[in-house]
Amino acid sequence: MALPLESLVADELAQPVDPQVLAMAEVIAARHGAASRAVLFYGSCLREKQLDGLMLDFYLIVSDYRAAYEKGWMARANALIPPNVFPFQHGRLAAKYAVLSEADFHRLNGPETRNVSVWARFAQPSRLVWASDESARGRAVAAVSRAAPTLLAAAGRVAGEAPLDWWRRAFSLTYSAELRAERKGRSGSVVDADAARYELFSGPAEAAIEPGAKSGGWGRRRFEGKALSVARLAKASATYAGGADYIVWKINRHAGTAFELKPWQRRHPLLGALSLLPRLLKSGAIR
Repeated sequence: MALPLESLVADELAQPVDPQVLAMAEVIAARHGAASRAVLFYGSCLREKQLDGLMLDFYLIVSDYRAAYEKGWMARANALIPPNVFPFQHGRLAAKYAVLSEADFHRLNGPETRNVSVWARFAQPSRLVWASDESARGRAVAAVSRAAPTLLAAAGRVAGEAPLDWWRRAFSLTYSAELRAERKGRSGSVVDADAARYELFSGPAEAAIEPGAKSGGWGRRRFEGKALSVARLAKASATYAGGADYIVWKINRHAGTAFELKPWQRRHPLLGALSLLPRLLKSGAIR
């Protein structure tokens, strides 16, 4: 008999990670003091054994944006267009971390939001690498448990479709709703890299789909998602030092391209990033 989804998620989140990842999570939490509630490690680096030279991905969950920042405008920016994203380095490893409140993390993993950014990521494997207490751990597990049902419900079930094909199609739809640098087929490889996991999660995730969760609306999701990606890019020019360099690095790594920033694009990161968009879209480096 299949385990309930929340039990599967809790077990997955508790799986061990490299000690260096744990050390980074502790330092990230310490940067935001008593507001820090949980740190999650996610993304492609989760499957890598050699972390040197990679950019690790974390989410920091906080109790409240005002409590998380010394500067009021940073809290307002985080609340207006969540999340804020920051570069981070500890020892030999580099990372970026996104900041969300517990309330926003719960909401953005659920069907009440059309934006795919959070629930598409947390429908994939992740690790809860730091929590302030058991209450914070429980709330993180509950929020992440909403992601997979939201993903599958948004895609809708096609009659006769095999479970893994449902996951592949669902991720493909989410990739189309953001400005993404990954090569074509990336959505399928996410599933194929851990097919047994997605098979295991299929039944419990389908059973946990919330009443009223609607499928479809992907034209609107794509329009709003890409517009939000540009808005986040604009915000990052103020909150993320070196953001334009990171964007180009990520595109080159995932799309196999060799774009380089010019000096003026580094001096004016927002204009620089936006100036690259037409070229990137035309080349297919982002979609």
